[in-house]
Amino acid sequence: MKFISTDPAVKKLTLTNPVHFLALGFGSGLAAKAPGTFGTLAAVPIVYLMSFLSLPAFIFITLISCLVGIYICDKAAKDMGVHDHGAIVWDEVAGLMITMIAAPAGVIWLVVGFGLFRFFDILKPWPIRWLDAKVHGGFGIMIDDVLAGIFSLICLQLLAYYI
Repeated sequence: MKFISTDPAVKKLTLTNPVHFLALGFGSGLAAKAPGTFGTLAAVPIVYLMSFLSLPAFIFITLISCLVGIYICDKAAKDMGVHDHGAIVWDEVAGLMITMIAAPAGVIWLVVGFGLFRFFDILKPWPIRWLDAKVHGGFGIMIDDVLAGIFSLICLQLLAYYI
């Protein structure tokens, strides 16, 4: 089984370039199978550490990650010559950050948030699928995962409220 992508487009990126390093989710996007899941896994320690921040600080870092992500994803896609290549996983990192805004403390909630985000990111219910297909560039790469993160955030907050 291959653990590192051998896709020629991926070889146009380098982990020594800070933009590529972030776009590839610290290298997690190089997974040959399920790079989005590995990208989300790479976000787990970051989100866990962010959980110790105040809510305004958590939201600020998440917002900056989303805004900077538009540039990061756009630049990596242009360097690869492929729009929204699977190896570009910064959008998954930002999506998990969104999911976990104001989440209850505890590893179990991080696991539930992870599962919810992967569910919405993989299934892409309307309008996520529509945005994924119709919106291009760095904004297009980010927006479907931002919305998947928002859907996951709502579900996680509802679970926390009713449990």
